[in-house]
Amino acid sequence: MDTVTTGTFVGAGSFRCRSCGYTLTLSSSDALTDCPGCGSADFARASLFGTERLSSGLDAQQQGARLVKPASADRDEQLAKARERIEQPGEYLCYEDGKELRTVALTREWTRIGRSLAADVRFDDPTVSRRHALIVRQPDGVHLLDDRSLNGVFVNGARVDGKTLEDGDEIIVGRYRLRFLSVASDDDSPSGADAEQTSRRTIT
Repeated sequence: MDTVTTGTFVGAGSFRCRSCGYTLTLSSSDALTDCPGCGSADFARASLFGTERLSSGLDAQQQGARLVKPASADRDEQLAKARERIEQPGEYLCYEDGKELRTVALTREWTRIGRSLAADVRFDDPTVSRRHALIVRQPDGVHLLDDRSLNGVFVNGARVDGKTLEDGDEIIVGRYRLRFLSVASDDDSPSGADAEQTSRRTIT
């Protein structure tokens, strides 16, 4: 297995930290950065098609907790304000983008989360796979699926392959924290049909 060090222009591929096992996925002319988990500069090229996504040195929950960005001190207050600004019933994702908290309406049957330019919710960060997670809206609920990501998807601190989301659930994708919000209509009727009629929009 080829070894490389940070600062090297390595092109597209996956690279696993030799110290803690964390995997970075890079594209085109990206340069390899220090490991977000332990700061190591020593990596080995990993197969994009390998089935082992996390090092055995750390269990998935420990590794996910170490790499995610810390929650902001006023996160709960920001989420309460974001919920107040939502005008239509339906399902939403809230996440921090810099210093702003963004709210995205989930109006499609499928919402793609990842680093790809084709992703509906995109994070341009090597801790996020191109195809990282999927959110699927179905009559029986809203489901989160791991889309074969290298570093896993976490809900409320536990790694999942698939889970039905509930209002207030915290989703971790790479370094990023997202919150799932389900806003009911005034008469508490199902909101999926109403939300489907609205176009996808982002509230800042």
